[in-house]
Amino acid sequence: MECKIALEGNQGDIEKAAEALRVQGFAQVAKRSDRVTNQGVVEAYVHTGGRVGAMVELGCETDFVARTAEFKELAHDIAMQVAAMGPVYVDESDIEEGDDRPAAQVSLLRQPFIKDNSSSVAEVIQEIAAKLGENVRVLRFTRLALGE
Repeated sequence: MECKIALEGNQGDIEKAAEALRVQGFAQVAKRSDRVTNQGVVEAYVHTGGRVGAMVELGCETDFVARTAEFKELAHDIAMQVAAMGPVYVDESDIEEGDDRPAAQVSLLRQPFIKDNSSSVAEVIQEIAAKLGENVRVLRFTRLALGE
């Protein structure tokens, strides 16, 4: 029904209707951002060769969503992101005073997503959250590299 309304509101232009639905989905995600995320998964990723690994705790509202393939894939992709890009903080607000490195380098959510450089990690999480209808967020992560 929402698709029909979006199409009518955009005079039948499919691209404009799709963008309107996408924006509407992000608005709904923003409304859910204060909900508790005490369910989720811990995903581990070890890069080929076993020299770099990462663990990510990805939270959501219900165990039903935590068991979906999309949620598990997102957790895996974020663990790969952490292993590959080596962020230090989850979000910009976590950056310690005096750390002058660019936020896009040290903040996981600000980094370009490794599977699609046109989107940030935060944007990818928002898209999945809109699709799943729940608040989804990275709670914490750690990265280990041999010799570091």
